This record gives sequence, structure tokens and C-alpha cells, in this order.
Amino acid sequence: MINQRQLLALIALTLMWGINWPMMKFSLRELSPLYFRALTMTGGSLFLYSWYRARGLRMLPRGSEWKSVVTIGAPNMLGWHTVSILGVKELASGRAAILGFTMPIWTVLIGVLFLGERLTRRVAVAAVAVAIAIALLTSSEFTALSGRPLGVMWMEIAAVCWAIGTLLMRRAHLTLPVETLTVWMLILTSACLWVIALASEPWPSWQFSAGMWASLAYGAFINYGFAQTIWSGLARHLPPATSAMSVMAIPLVGTLSATFIVGEWPQWQDYLAIVFVLTAIAAVLLPPRSLGKTA
Repeated sequence: MINQRQLLALIALTLMWGINWPMMKFSLRELSPLYFRALTMTGGSLFLYSWYRARGLRMLPRGSEWKSVVTIGAPNMLGWHTVSILGVKELASGRAAILGFTMPIWTVLIGVLFLGERLTRRVAVAAVAVAIAIALLTSSEFTALSGRPLGVMWMEIAAVCWAIGTLLMRRAHLTLPVETLTVWMLILTSACLWVIALASEPWPSWQFSAGMWASLAYGAFINYGFAQTIWSGLARHLPPATSAMSVMAIPLVGTLSATFIVGEWPQWQDYLAIVFVLTAIAAVLLPPRSLGKTA
């Protein structure tokens, strides 16, 4: 059972990560995407390092532990965060969130296709539901006057990167704390992002509006900082069904909050795609008993 404190923390976490999608879109009005990622991730990783070190966690990987940091971090952090922000730049933020949260389904599908995991009826349902959602949003992007179908591709590549990283994490024999792994993946990814941004984007003016500075602070200290510490505290204790419900709610929060933060009004394709993506997430994440109770 989940207690009241855990429930409130889970609601706060879902709101933080959901609202982050339109907040990212807001930030990209004044800052290029890779500098945005590099800046916010650097701030977040330094915050987390200080937070966990103050609590006595071992914060320096040893020997072969660095290999886990690099191999898991390359797709899960560098791939996801680099490619997804390019998708957010191209798409409405709510639409990007919907497409990005196909990542749990890609995790299952890659496991079936390449790692010998069993294809079940629920996996098949999830695959069909995701295909319909992607088709809905892709068709809308092609028909819109200013449509950006390339953004759909960016978000799905990002989701696949996240899925690969998740599968590597599941199969890794970790000897360092997960919090330490997360912090160093963020630190190394932010260093790579600074290099990529310097090579590919013009140097920012750093003359931002007050709202922009607030948005950057949100990205660094709420999205990467406080939300991550809440999740680290909850992940070990939440029932699978509860975790799944939180994952399912994030793209919905992102889509609805985008109207108030960046003035994006969802289209009928977005609402229908949300239904199909939530169906797919439920199929692969919710335990059978939970599905039976909600049927």
C-alpha cells in the first residue's frame, strides 16, 4: 500500500516532470536547444552531487564502475536528452511529451525483438496502440501548415535511446549506488553537451528575460534536482502499478499545462493519441491483477 506521504510525493513528481515539457518549450524561445540542455543539466548534476554527498553516499565510481556509467549513460542520458530536446524544438511540447513517453513500450519491444523476451498479447496490443498514436501525430504534422514531421522522428529516436539504456541498466551488475550512477551520467552528459553545443550552435547572448531565467532554474533544480531526489526515494518502495500510473500521467500533464505556459492548444489527434499511448503503457507496465481490477 502507498501511504499519504508517498502519494503526495508522487503527485508532486508527476506535476514537476509533466510541467517540464512546456517549460522546455518556453526556454527555447530565447536559448538554443543544446545550450539549454547543457546549462540546466550542469546545474542539476551539481545540485544532486552536493545533495547526495551531504547524505553520506559514495559519490566516486571505482575501476570498472566507470564502464557502467559510460555504457548506460550514452543512450539513457546523452541519447535521450540530446535528441528529445531537438524534438521539443520542432513540435508542440504536449505532442513531444506524448511521443517521448512511448519509451516504456520500446523497452518491451526491443526486448522481444533482440533479447529473446516473450511476445505476449499485451505487448502486441501495446505495439499496435503506439503505432496508431504515432500515425495520428505524424499525419497531423504532415497536414499542418507549419508541420514538422521531423520532430516526430526525433522523439521516437529519443524514446528508443531511453529504452536501450533501460535494458542495459536492467542487465548491469551494479556495485555503486544508483544515485551515484545517475549523477555521473548527468555530469558526463552535460560535458558532452557543452562540446556539441559549442561546435554546432552560436554562443548565447545570456541576456534573458526574467521568465527565461525562472524557466532555466526550473529545468536545473526542479526537473533534474528535486524531482530526481523524490524519485530516488520513491522508486524502491512504490508498487509497479502505482509507478505505471505516474508514468502515464506525465504526458497528460504536459499536454494540458502547455495551454497555460506556452499557449499551445491540443488538437483532436493529440487527445486521441494520448488515449492510445496510455493504453500501451498500461498494457506493458500494469500488472495483470491491476488491469483486472480496472476492467
